[in-house]
Amino acid sequence: VQLQASGGGLVQAGGSLRLSCAASGRTFSRNPMAWLRQAPGKEREFVAAVSWNGGSTYYSDSVKGRFTISRDNAKNTVALQMNSLKPEDTAVYYCAASSNSGIYQWDYWGQGTQVTVSS
Repeated sequence: VQLQASGGGLVQAGGSLRLSCAASGRTFSRNPMAWLRQAPGKEREFVAAVSWNGGSTYYSDSVKGRFTISRDNAKNTVALQMNSLKPEDTAVYYCAASSNSGIYQWDYWGQGTQVTVSS
């Protein structure tokens, strides 16, 4: 099983980026998926999660209203649209998936993609 994240880069404050994550080796169409991030010197933190059918989404307070998580089960992918980026959003972003339907615990992880927001 592999989760491949892409779309990171360098952007100015106020700009936008779209992260994508493609899963292979198994389908996660019945399982929650998520994005988490880790900034230098900090613990990994939750960013956003989406239910198996996209009907429910959850966000950390720090990104609510600026980021949007979505998924495409036909393509086995999850995306994170990030708008109004701030320097404090700088981190390595990881996509993750649960091995159990309805359980928001992350058993599979992507390799991470770097997002850097300059002021």
